[in-house]
Amino acid sequence: MTRKKAEIDTFEQVLEDKSQRNNIYFKLWKAKQEIGKVVKGNDNPFFKSKYADLNSILEAVEPTLHKYELIVLQPCLDNVVETQIIDCESGDMVKSSLILPEISDPQKKIASVSYFRRATLQSLLSLQAIDDDGNEARKGAVENKPSINAERFQKALSAISRGEASVSDLKNNFTLTAEQQHDLNTIN
Repeated sequence: MTRKKAEIDTFEQVLEDKSQRNNIYFKLWKAKQEIGKVVKGNDNPFFKSKYADLNSILEAVEPTLHKYELIVLQPCLDNVVETQIIDCESGDMVKSSLILPEISDPQKKIASVSYFRRATLQSLLSLQAIDDDGNEARKGAVENKPSINAERFQKALSAISRGEASVSDLKNNFTLTAEQQHDLNTIN
């Protein structure tokens, strides 16, 4: 039996065996269903393109990972940037790493660390990204809008009350629960 076949069998066993539904792979599978796509909201003038910065990615994934008692750590050890997702219950971990290039300029080194943290987290979670402009981004966002957890929803309501966001922004970018829809209707 090949390793890939063994991994598939193991995951299928986890899905069938309810007693194993607290392992890290099952939790990641559940979290991935809720995370949705990450918006490329930052401009890269050098390449004339857009990208999702590290903060955007962390903001998109951490609340859902925390919901499933998973934590992201990103240590730099021996010139290697490592992204770890750890199950707080069991201590199980999945990880992705990249070796930093030899750079003597501290600012460039820090920029590389940030870039590698973003890349390893995107890779580890197989995150999909969409541009935040143009018709394709709007089409993708409408078809597969992520849900918004209670904490982010409250922050969004605060931003709306301060005039930093609008109700339509929230409705266009997220799938809302009936209760969240009701709360939005009361502020209109």
